[in-house]
Amino acid sequence: MRIAVIGSGYVGLVSAACFAEIGHDVISVDSDGAKIAALERGEVPIHERFVPELLSRHRGGRLRFSTSVKEAVSTSEAVFITVGTPQSETGEADLSFVDAVAREIASAVHGSKVIIEKSTVPVSTCDSLRQTLLLSGAHPGSFSVASNPEFLREGTAVTDFLYPDRIVIGVDDELSTSVLRAIYKPLISGSYYGQETVIPFSGYAHKQAPLIVTNAKSAELIKHASNAFLAMKISFINAIANISESVGADIEQICAGIGSDSRIGPKFLNAGIGYGGSCFPKDVQAFYAVANQCNYDFGLLTEVMRINAEQGPRFLKKVKSALWTLRGKRLAVLGVAFKGDTDDVRESPAIAIIQTLLREGVQVQVYDPAAMPKAKDVLPSKDVVYANDPYEAAANCDALLILTEWKEFSNLDLRRIRLLLKHPIVIDGRNLYPTDRMTSAGLIYYSVGRAVGVPEPMSSIARHGDAGLQLPLPTVIRPAVAG
Repeated sequence: MRIAVIGSGYVGLVSAACFAEIGHDVISVDSDGAKIAALERGEVPIHERFVPELLSRHRGGRLRFSTSVKEAVSTSEAVFITVGTPQSETGEADLSFVDAVAREIASAVHGSKVIIEKSTVPVSTCDSLRQTLLLSGAHPGSFSVASNPEFLREGTAVTDFLYPDRIVIGVDDELSTSVLRAIYKPLISGSYYGQETVIPFSGYAHKQAPLIVTNAKSAELIKHASNAFLAMKISFINAIANISESVGADIEQICAGIGSDSRIGPKFLNAGIGYGGSCFPKDVQAFYAVANQCNYDFGLLTEVMRINAEQGPRFLKKVKSALWTLRGKRLAVLGVAFKGDTDDVRESPAIAIIQTLLREGVQVQVYDPAAMPKAKDVLPSKDVVYANDPYEAAANCDALLILTEWKEFSNLDLRRIRLLLKHPIVIDGRNLYPTDRMTSAGLIYYSVGRAVGVPEPMSSIARHGDAGLQLPLPTVIRPAVAG
C-alpha cells in the first residue's frame, strides 16, 4: 500500500521505516528541508536501535523522503499524521501543528483516502480533524478519518512497533477499517515474523500481533489513559520509596514483592528521580485538562504530577546531605537523557537536577553515551565539562551522581571509580547497584528507597582526601535480626 507519514520525529521516522519494513511504499514528509536532505543521505537524526538498519535497508526503495505534503498525499492511499502536540501554556495539548497539516492535506485530497491521526491527541481530535478538512476544501466523500495511537518507547521503538502488545485502531467507517487492517496485515496475520530478514526481538515470541478495534474516541482515550496509568505506577512506587527510606526498608525488595503479583506486574515499578521525556509529563497534564473540560476533577492525576515534581528536589536534598555544602564542589554526573537508550533530553529529570546544581555553584563533569550533543544546547554553562567516558567524568570529583539508567552505568569498575573520586561517595538516582557491591568497593552509596550503604570500617572512609575533609556520616538504619 502507498503510505504518507507526515512528520519525521521519533514517532514519524520510526513508523515510516517500520511501514516500509513490513512491505509498504512510504513517503516520509517533514517541513525541515535540512532534516529531509540528511535522511536522503542516510544520516539518522535520532539515537534509536534498528533505525539505521531499516533506513539502510529501505532508503531509496520502499522508503522515500519529501518536504511536500501535497505530493505525498496525492500519491498515497493512507496518510498518517505524526507531528508534535506540545503542551500549551494552559496545560492542554497544542494542536496547531495538526491543524496546519490538515489544511495542507485538504488541498491534495482526491479520490478516497484515509487520514489517520497517530500523534498523541485529546479525545474528539478526529472530529475536529474531519471538520478542518471539510472547511479547508476537502470534498466530503473523498476521505475518512481514523485514530491509530502509537505505543512506542524511545530506545525500543522499532521492536515496539513490529512486536506490539496490541495494535489499536479507532475507526468510524468501513473504509478506515479495511485500510488499517490491510496496512497492519503482515503483523496481524504473522506473515512478517516468518521472514528471514525479520528484525530480532528477545521478548516473548510473536505469532500474530493482537488487534483491538474501537471507535475513534475510544482509541484517543486509550492512549492518554495508558500513559497516565504508567506515570501513576512510577509516582506510586516513588512515594513508597520515600516511606521505605524513612523506616529503613528496601524498595528493591518491596518492588519484588509487589511486582510478583500478576495483577500488578513488575514493569514501571522502578524507584528513582521521576519520569520525564516528551510523553508522560505533557500527556498526563493534557489528560487532566481533558477531564476538566468534561467537568471531572481528576485529582489522582494531580497527585501523580505532584509526586513526580518532588522527586528531583528530594534527590538534591540527598546530595546536600552527602556533601554538607555544594558551592565550590565538583560533581561527576552520569546521564543527561531522560532515560537510557535514547538521546532525548526533553523534560529530562537529569537536566533539571544539573541546572539546579549549577545555580548552587557546583561544577559538573558529565558523561552520557548518546545525549551530550543535545545536552549542550540546554546546558551551555562554562561550569559543565563533557567527558569522554564515565571514568574521565569521575576524575577529581567530590562525588559521582547516576541520573540515567544506561546499561553501561550498571557495570562500572567501582574500585577504579573509588580511586578516581576525591571522596568515596556515589549518589544513585536510578538504583543501578546492590548496596553491598558499592560498599565492598569502598564507596558510600546513597540510592532511592534504601538505607545508605557505608563501607567498613566507616571511620577510615569518613576521613579521605589530601585536604582531610571531614565527611558527614550518614545515618544507617539497620533492621533488627530475628531469632
